[in-house]
This record gives sequence, structure tokens and C-alpha cells, in this order.
Amino acid sequence: MRLAIAASLAAITVSPLHAQQAPAISADALKEMTQTLASDAFEGRAPTTAGEEKTVAYLIERMKAAGLQPGNKGEWTQDVPLVELTAANVQPLTISGGRTPLSFAYRTDAVIGTYRVVPTVSVKDSEVVFVGYGINAPERGWNDYAGVDVKGKTVVILINDPDWESTTLDGPFGGRAMTYYGRWTYKYEEAARQGAAAAIIVHDTEPAAYGWGVVQSSWTGPQLIQDPGDENLDESSVIGWVQLDAAKRLFASAGKDFGTLAAAARQKGFKAVPLGLKASTQFDQTIKRQASRNVIGILPGTAAPDDYVLYTAHWDHLGRCDAVDGDDICNGALDNATGTAGLIELASAHAKAGPARRSMVFLAVTAEESGLLGSKYYAENPVYPLAKTVGGVNMDGLNINGPARDFVLVGVGKSQLEDLVKPIVEGAGRMIRPEPSPEKGYYYRSDHFSFAKLGVPMLYGESGEDLFDGGVQAGAAAANDYVEKRYHKPQDEYDASWNWDGAVADLTLYYRLGRQLADGDAWPNWYPTAEFRAVRDKSRAGAK
Repeated sequence: MRLAIAASLAAITVSPLHAQQAPAISADALKEMTQTLASDAFEGRAPTTAGEEKTVAYLIERMKAAGLQPGNKGEWTQDVPLVELTAANVQPLTISGGRTPLSFAYRTDAVIGTYRVVPTVSVKDSEVVFVGYGINAPERGWNDYAGVDVKGKTVVILINDPDWESTTLDGPFGGRAMTYYGRWTYKYEEAARQGAAAAIIVHDTEPAAYGWGVVQSSWTGPQLIQDPGDENLDESSVIGWVQLDAAKRLFASAGKDFGTLAAAARQKGFKAVPLGLKASTQFDQTIKRQASRNVIGILPGTAAPDDYVLYTAHWDHLGRCDAVDGDDICNGALDNATGTAGLIELASAHAKAGPARRSMVFLAVTAEESGLLGSKYYAENPVYPLAKTVGGVNMDGLNINGPARDFVLVGVGKSQLEDLVKPIVEGAGRMIRPEPSPEKGYYYRSDHFSFAKLGVPMLYGESGEDLFDGGVQAGAAAANDYVEKRYHKPQDEYDASWNWDGAVADLTLYYRLGRQLADGDAWPNWYPTAEFRAVRDKSRAGAK
């Protein structure tokens, strides 16, 4: 088995596809940086905390050592204006008017919050309406809000898309693969557009892609939003989640069967159902306006320095969180100290190879865990014009399970970067395979999405589950074990026993793709059917 692994890695590093020498990717450097960033001394790297101060200082130090130059007009950072909202005196979510009065306890039964920047949030006797999946997609002939006025009301929403249980990729919403309509961010956005006073999503582990513990750890304590400059009064007063069992009790109190209505919501033409119930809750919150920081380094190009190739990774994690066995630091070792370490190591490898034709930008963004806020802010306020940004690679967690035979493109079928990376993958003796869990919607859950929405093609790909040591069974078991036991929990800690060969293999692919873009003159676009094609075409037309 060791011989097979060695042969695989040798194929990657001596690929004849490109003239440049094999990149100098150091597993020891990856280990050192990951262990440092994930240590308790960095307190979970929460934005706007002492953990951020240590993280930003460390990243600047490492970018300097890697050979980068300051990437923001002579500065290493870009301020990202944020508002920190911390709930207090949270009252239970109570449901009245049904067969049985219900009171859903905060954190255990329900988690609630708000995007509104106000000191007190209150919903009182708000009529409850079940709106199925809460989707309004005219291009698909689907509107769960058709024929119902939810202004001032509380909407109860199912997570994911109506066809998430499909075993194929065929269906009104891409079958098994989640669309953006399935993401919780969209559900709240649409509820606000419809004028709902409160939007409550029913948590179900499989379609949500994580257990209740992730909701509880991620949605309690200080919450960050992008500073709107006002009070965000166009948002729903209350947003949140309710446990599946609690939702079933809510429907039963209304004399309805949850399973029956959930099944009906999967069918086109579903009509929203008023439940004859009223919801109430209230909480106070402290408001703290402050800035976090993106960290930016650049390797200036030679012949085309005003064209830019972009690498991204988020440096933040959850900071202090719900304690497990007395440990209340969510260290975020895999998510995303590994990806941040990979960003710096790629910068070092490119610097050692010498300048490319185009400039290369290395962007460590903040507040990904709060809703991609750092990347969203950069994309909307770019240091380097998006029209002149060729494309790039995003990293959100490296492979620490050992080398894999396969390479997975997350959100496959979107951009021409896939055509460019395919021969690089095949030249490394690996194969591209479909996402094993497209229903989890990973394409919409990391920082590349902020750039995609504004037209910049970004590759988001990673090792698949077919490990050289143990095959798909071992790879799937490792992935499931991480999600169930460590994801967004204090247990996501650095482990000296991790196998970094797979991370080095993937970083080598990212290096070769980035170098090919930076040394060439191609402008990869989205495929004609991709939802981001029009904005890219408009952006590029304005740059010529």
C-alpha cells in the first residue's frame, strides 16, 4: 500500500503537463501553521476578539516570510465593517391557539436570532403559516407563497429543496443536488421579501447536513452581520430554527400531521397552510459596531500585472462555544486552519517559483462562519477589479485522511475552470468524480460563492472519498465521523496523527491550476447555462 501511495504522489509532483518545476509544498509547514492557528492561544479565531488580533498578526508575519507584498495599497489588511449582536433575556418561543399550548425552550427546542440592529426584538401573537420549502422561483414555475399574505406573520419552513430525497440529479430543483433555494440563507431572504415577521426553519439532520448541535453552537452567543449602516428593518424581526420533534408537536397542536404536509410540500402547486396558531417571543440584544479584517498579500505579475489570479481561504472560526467536557474553545483545526495554512504555503511555493505573467492575490477572509461576510465584503468592495480577476481557487478544509484516488468538483457543471483542471487531475493519476453528497449544498457554503455571484469563476474542489488506504468505505467513514463528532464543536482540534499526503496532493493541483492561469492569457468563463454567466459577460465587456 505504501508503494501505491508513493507512486501516486510521484505522479502528481512530476506531471509533464506544465514546464514549471514541482511546487515546494511542505507538509511540515502545513502542520506547524495549522497547529499554531488551532491552538487554544488563538481562542478559536473569532472575528473582532483577541483571537483575531493574534490571527491577523500571525498571517501577516507568515505572508511576509512567504515572500508576498502587502495587498491593499501598501497595507496588509482590509477593514470589514461588522455589527455584533448578542441576545439576552431570550424568552421561549410560545405557540397558542391550538389544542395544546406549547413553549419551546431556547437552545434545546429552538434557536432564535435576528438581523435587525435594534435593542429589543419582539413578536407577539403572530399568525403561523406553513409555507413548505419557502421557495419563490418563477423561472421554475414554483411559488410556495402564492395566494397567501404573510406580512406580519410567522412562517414555518422546511430546509433544503423539495426534491432533495431523489437518488438522481433530475428534478425541479436539480434532484439530489441542492440549489441555492435550499439554503437557510435564501429561506430568510425570501421570508423577509414576503414581509414575514418571523421565519422559523424546521431542523432535520439529513437535509440540513448537520445535527442540532451545529445549529446550537453556531447560532448562540455573539452573532456577526455585515454592518448595514441602518437598522435592517426590512428584515424579519425573528429568524431561527426549531427541532424536528418540536415542529411535529406544533403541527399536532394545530390538528395537522407534519409528515402529511411535508410530503404535500414536495409537490409542484403546493399551497401554503395557515395553522390557526399564534407565535410569540422576545429578547434583548447588545449592539456592538466594529471592524474585522481580511488579510491580503500579492505577488505582482510581470507582463500583465493588472490581471489577477485569486486564492482564498477563511481564517475565522467560532471562538468560544458550547463546552464539551469542560472545553469551550471551538478551535477550528480542520475548518479552516488547514485551508489557511494551505493558502500561505501556496503563496510560498509560487514566490519560490518566481513571478508569473499575471499577478497572484492571496486573500485570507474573515467571518465566513457568520455567512461569508468577509468574502462578500471584498467582492462588493474589491481591492482589485473583479472584471480583471481571471479566476481562482478557494480552500475550506484540506484532506488530512491520506491520498485519494479521486478529486471532487463541488457544484460541478458551472465553469470552464473544470476544463482546465481536468487534465491536471488526470496527469496526476487521479480521476474526477461526482460529489458524494450534493444534497448538502457545499457550493453555497464557502467563500467562492461570494465571488461567483458577482461573476468571478472560482474552483472549489477537493479530495474525494476513495482513499488509497481503505477505499470509499474508509473515506466516507472519516467524512461522516468528522461531521458527527467534530464539525463546529470543540473537538475540531489539531491531531498529530493526521496524514498530510492528501493535502499536499490537492495543493499541488491548486498550484498547477493557479500557475497555468497566471502564466497564460486565458479568461475562463462560466458555461452558458450557469446562473453567473450573464454578470461575468457584462463585467468583462466593461473592462475591455
